[in-house]
This record gives sequence, C-alpha cells and structure tokens, in this order.
Amino acid sequence: MEPLDSLASIYPASRFNRDAAFQAAFESDGLTAFRAKPRAVVIPESAEEVIETVRWCHEHAVPFVARGSGTSLSGGSLPVADGIVIALNRLNRILKIDPVERIAVVEPGVVNQHVSDAAAPEGLYYAPDPSSQSICTIGGNLAFNSGGAHCLKYGMTSNHVIGCKVVLATGEVVTMGSESLETVGPDFTGLFVGSEGLFGVAIEITLRLLPKPEQFHTVLVGYDSLQAAGDAVSAVIDSGLLPGALEIMDALSIEAAEAAVACGYPPGAAAVLIVELEGPREKIEEERRQLDEILTSTQPFAQRVAVDEADRLFIWKGRKSAFSAVGRLSPDFLVQDGVVPRSRLGEALVRIQQLSAEADIRVANVFHAGDGNLHPLVMFDGSQPGALHRAEELAAKLSRLCIEMGGSITGEHGVGMEKRDFLPEMFDEPTMRMMHRIRAAMDPKLIANPGKMFPGKEAPALSNIGLHPLEKAGVISRE
Repeated sequence: MEPLDSLASIYPASRFNRDAAFQAAFESDGLTAFRAKPRAVVIPESAEEVIETVRWCHEHAVPFVARGSGTSLSGGSLPVADGIVIALNRLNRILKIDPVERIAVVEPGVVNQHVSDAAAPEGLYYAPDPSSQSICTIGGNLAFNSGGAHCLKYGMTSNHVIGCKVVLATGEVVTMGSESLETVGPDFTGLFVGSEGLFGVAIEITLRLLPKPEQFHTVLVGYDSLQAAGDAVSAVIDSGLLPGALEIMDALSIEAAEAAVACGYPPGAAAVLIVELEGPREKIEEERRQLDEILTSTQPFAQRVAVDEADRLFIWKGRKSAFSAVGRLSPDFLVQDGVVPRSRLGEALVRIQQLSAEADIRVANVFHAGDGNLHPLVMFDGSQPGALHRAEELAAKLSRLCIEMGGSITGEHGVGMEKRDFLPEMFDEPTMRMMHRIRAAMDPKLIANPGKMFPGKEAPALSNIGLHPLEKAGVISRE
C-alpha cells in the first residue's frame, strides 16, 4: 500500500485532498511571496484525527504543518513541499466558558473574535486583538504569540494562554499548564506559545478572560509630522499613564484606509495617533483630564473624541483595515514586524524614511507605538522585473535597523520563512545551539513545520542528546 493511502484511511474522501486545484488555496499564507505545494491536505474534525495524523507523519517521517486561517505574515504556515497540511478550521468549538474562574477552553480553529463574543454575556472578553481578529484563529495566535493594538496594557498571547493539550511531533499527547494561573515547575506553556509549530499541534487551549472595561475614552489626534506623533507617544508614556492602546498611522496608511473604509481621519494629516483609555469610570474621568492636557501640549492640529461605542469602533475601523487597505495603493507589499526601544522610536522612524527615499520605494508606517512595535509596509509591483528583490533588500535593512537599535526582528508576526536568516544576528551561537536542542527534544525527526525560524538546513535530529524536558521535569500529564 502506498504510504499516503494509509493516511487517507483515517479520513473520508471529502476531507482528504490531493487535488492540485484544491491545494492551490494552501500554497501560501499572508506572505504570498513564498509558495510551496503540499503532498496532501487533510481536514480533521476532531482532536483524535489530529493525533492519528501526527502519529502517521512521525511513523513515516513525513513533514507536516498545522494551519488555521492562513493569515500569517511571515510565511510561518507555508506548506512543506511534499509534506502534509493539517487544516484545523473545523476544530472550532468553544468547549467551556467559566465566568467564575474567568477562563475559556477552546479548540485551535476557533476565531479570535468568537471567544470574546461567547464571553460577552458574562461580562468578559479575550484581550489579545490582532488586526485580523475577525478571521485569525487561536491556534495561529498561540503559534506566533500574537499581540494587537491593546498589548501595551494587557500583554501578548503568552500572557493569556494558561494551559494547552498538545500532540507533540512524536505523536505523544501531553498537557501543559492547567486551568489555574498558578503553576509548578518549568513553564512549558510559555515555551510552547510562540514556537511557530516546531514542537507539534495544540488541540485544546485554555485562555484567561478579563472583565470588560466599564468605560472607554478613545481619542483620534492629527499631527503635521510623523515625528510629532512619535513625540506625543513619549509624552503620554512619560506622564505615567498606561493607555489600553497607543497606535500611529502615517499619511500613506491613512490614504489607504480612507480609500478602503472612509474612516474620516483628519484631512492632510502627516500622521494620526489613536489613544484609548479603559477601566473603571472614576479612574477614566481623572485620566482623561490628564490625557487632554498632555495632548494639547503636543500641539496637534486636529483632535476628536469618540462620542459613543459606534464612533469608537469607527475610529478603530481605519486602523484595523490598514494592512489590507494598502493593497489599494500598491499591487504587492511586504509587512515588516520589527521592534525598537520606545526611547528610539522617533530615530527609527526618521531612518525608515531615509531608507525608503534611498531605495526609491514607498513605505507606509502603521505601528503599536506604545511598545515600539513597527509595521512598515514596503510597497512594490511584483509584475516588474526585480521589484520583489529590491523590496526584500529594503525589508532586510529595516530588520537590521531594529537589531542595531537593540530591538527585535519580530514583535508578533513570528520569524517564519521571512526573517529566519536574521535570527543568528540577534542571538549568539550558544543560544542558537540551545534552540536547536530544545527543538530536537520535542521533534527528533524534525518533521513539524521544518524550514521555518532557523536559517538554512536545520541541525540533524539529536536522538542521543539525553534531553527531554517534558519527561525530566515530571510536571506534565500524558495520554
């Protein structure tokens, strides 16, 4: 029997597909510059089918990648050539909402926004809010440690995942963490979050929920320069205020958002700043007065306060649509995801503008200003010879700029395929060796999402390193 036929026996014909036309939908993710054709696509509807599939892949040494909505912007969910795509979208059940413990237990294919929708009747919500939250899945958020506009105050996905059941690349099923915020021993949940699918597949995820804020105060501010908007961010943070969100968009991204959703941002603005306070009513009343004084001192030319929830969501609509909206200005673009120390934000923006001018390539800037997470959008026309190469050269300079400033090549999109060559520039050789050892401990055959994160050919399987942290620690349960 052909090995693939034995995998097909796990699934009905409608959920096991080798058709080239069907597989075309899985050849890339949000970073369309990279493409690969999988050997087959399987669509499990239960955790048991995922477990059987991973065990089959381990037995036959066939690489696999788990995929949700495919919104990854780093090539992280790119298929492995001649490997298997495990499409998790049908594992989309919310298994439990516990309003007393303030947790949700979900399957990996649950859409981010649907968690908050389900928790809303209990006065709770799920805080991480990527721009793609209406379509991205919790499994993908976990894999890449996604953030969002409100991560300044509430943290990343890693701050909200307290436990998960995982099938490792060996086919072993383990439980990491629990339904309690208190844990004993090494934080394997924290290790798994952000591992970009290199360890295995999460099949059940326990999330921390937060009480919905009693009141919001959302302000849209227009500035004559990007530098002025950056200085305003510094002024807000230096004052001691901790807003729920601090977001900046430059003129190009504003132009795109206006064309896409007519968001009503101040005409002629070189940059807009969105500041959102949230919390108890009495606290927000005091903080809004403080914020008004700070913003007035930064000399904006326009300022608008959301008058109600609908107006607040309308202000956010422009920011949330920014990435996709840039497609109206350019047929292709690369989304960067670097981080710089907040104290060097203004310097970084000036350098980005200089590099853009030197390369003669337009760059739109959208970023989580409060924590220095930059999202330069490098525009190009892929139909023009050499355009992609030139755009990638500029993107590489932007990544190295972040490293030189003491920052990171990724804040929330992951390393994936796009930035893997820069990892050794961030970390020394002993640290890289340690990463390879941990990876091999979880996946001795290196079949889980191979080719991602690490540059070049990965280190050989290290079956004799004597390191299996899950067994050594004795703090996990097995099935």
